[in-house]
Amino acid sequence: MKENRLKIVSYNIHKGFSSGRGKFILTKIRDALRIVHPDIVFLQEVLGQHDLHRKKFENWPTEPQFEYLADQLWPHYAYGRNAVYSYGHHGNAILSKYPFKYFENIDISTNLFERRGLLHGVIKLPEKRKPLHLLCVHLGLLEAERLAQIIKLCERIESHVPHGEPLIIGGDFNDWRERASDTLEKNLEVREAFRHLHGRHAKSFPSWFPTLKLDRIYYRGMKAQGAHCLRGKPWRELSDHAALIAELVVK
Repeated sequence: MKENRLKIVSYNIHKGFSSGRGKFILTKIRDALRIVHPDIVFLQEVLGQHDLHRKKFENWPTEPQFEYLADQLWPHYAYGRNAVYSYGHHGNAILSKYPFKYFENIDISTNLFERRGLLHGVIKLPEKRKPLHLLCVHLGLLEAERLAQIIKLCERIESHVPHGEPLIIGGDFNDWRERASDTLEKNLEVREAFRHLHGRHAKSFPSWFPTLKLDRIYYRGMKAQGAHCLRGKPWRELSDHAALIAELVVK
């Protein structure tokens, strides 16, 4: 059976605003993603709706941000609405060149003030009997919060992802103390692409001078052939996070 080579990107898009939060640059983010041309994109801080920004910015898209970014290149997408307010909502999204068989957003919030979710999608790859599981996450800012959310992530995978089916976990883990990988590797037998290939996690935040290792791409049932962090132009002028990219092979 033929191998599927997949290019994966994980990117916190900062709700479509530049790193200083001054300019709305969603079109530039879309252009940059199109140049990289990944097969699957894990997105965090995606606005599904924002009525105040719609009135303020002339170039605000008529569709949700994930649909605007997906236009033409990624015909399939899933969105998980996490934070809901009177004028809109935001959350995580997955863009895919391959169709979804199923997706579900799971609430992993630990308090009422900072809403977090885990978006679990399942796609069908060409010529593959087994589905590919995709989990997009954006964990909390406090360590105790993240530890509880990692437990929920592990529980979700153990209960809904058969061990023989490949999976990818992408997202902003806010894990500046680098404690998540050991727990995930021990409990789920996953590997983090950048750490596996380069011996360390990627420095991805802040994008203009990356010092913190917050963004990750984990995988299981696949082989990593490349991983790097998109730190140069135009990326350092877009979101406050650099994008992380991995090249994975599904046998």
